[in-house]
Amino acid sequence: MASITERLVHAWDAFKSRDPTESYYPYYGESSHSRPDRIRVRHSNEKSIATAVYNRIALDVASLKILHVRTNEDQMYEETINSGLNYCLTQEANLDQSHKAFIQDLVFSMFDEGVIAVVPVETTINPITFGSYDILQLRVGKIVEWFPAHVRVKLYNEKTGHHQEITLPKKMVAIIENPFYAVMNEHNSTLQRLIRKLNILDAIDEQSGSGKLDILVQLPYVIKTPQRKKQAEDRRKDIEVQLSGSKYGIAYIDGTERVTQLNRPAENNLMKQIEYLTNMFYSQLGITEAVFNGTADEAEMLNYNNRSVNPVVSVIIAEFKRKFLTRTARTQLQSIMSFSNAFAMVPIKDLADAADKFTRNEILTSNEVRSEIGYKPSKDPKANELRNKNLNAPEEEPPAEPPKVPEAKNRKEIKNNGKS
Repeated sequence: MASITERLVHAWDAFKSRDPTESYYPYYGESSHSRPDRIRVRHSNEKSIATAVYNRIALDVASLKILHVRTNEDQMYEETINSGLNYCLTQEANLDQSHKAFIQDLVFSMFDEGVIAVVPVETTINPITFGSYDILQLRVGKIVEWFPAHVRVKLYNEKTGHHQEITLPKKMVAIIENPFYAVMNEHNSTLQRLIRKLNILDAIDEQSGSGKLDILVQLPYVIKTPQRKKQAEDRRKDIEVQLSGSKYGIAYIDGTERVTQLNRPAENNLMKQIEYLTNMFYSQLGITEAVFNGTADEAEMLNYNNRSVNPVVSVIIAEFKRKFLTRTARTQLQSIMSFSNAFAMVPIKDLADAADKFTRNEILTSNEVRSEIGYKPSKDPKANELRNKNLNAPEEEPPAEPPKVPEAKNRKEIKNNGKS
């Protein structure tokens, strides 16, 4: 612990430790009142059910561990590789995003755009010239133009604070397409049809809530001549002036005039169509209402993870392995794998039973179970042993002793035994 003198010498305060002569703000670069690198949802999606679905799946994908690993000959996890790519996937992807925010941005943008690009914006050496390099920063970009061997990507430049379009070779850019493209992004897909129906419903709601009365006034004469039309128009304006000038919106009409109100809800099957498309969209993604409100049982969550989360993770990992790992690295058994927390969805009442099964069947050690549920490891050496604690530990057999030679009672007996 530092002494009081050292603290006084090296202490720093964000508000006090400044140059007293500094009377102006130094130039830090372009500024913005909102976060400039934040993802922007398409206008057609921001008011629809699509945003909730995108965000739910993106959060669940970001909760998984994605690691740069080394495998054995059977493609099973052996160890984690301490590389720049692994640091981006587990700690910090770039200056503005942690690894979880980066994965969430990736999945959300992929759903919204249909296909996106993940660009290594900072590497140890030039990736265009050299094939082997280590990645230091990753960012998600929008593909604005396609070429035979290149893509033009709209990417956030952290040095200028603006989005910038750059052209990069496809061999160094991870191009990830939405595995649910036919359901979400095709022009006549289920989601796009649902969004169009919701937009119609919103237009009807805005029209009904716009403050208009939507009434018909039946006059006591036939309106066919220009003079009668002018008289009817004057009557309509007179009623408008009465309503707008009245404190409580009250107007009078003649006893021979009749009023018919039209702003009652129109009878149509729009809501039935929206409910049908919503249920179809959920079923095509493997999502239920219980997944959103947190009441899904184990079978529903398993179906959701297998049909919605795992396909998204699989395409991300496959493209990362193809673009960010060289062929030499793959022959050296390097890979990218995802891992989920087995105890995340286990209720408290079933946690002890699950931990017992994992340790009893020699799948996890006691300390590995403790780390998964948030407890510090035990210092007992037995806690690191991969064995069934319900059985007695096998006793170590003592080392074999050399055979003992019987002692001779006298020299004569030894002599006789030697002759025989």
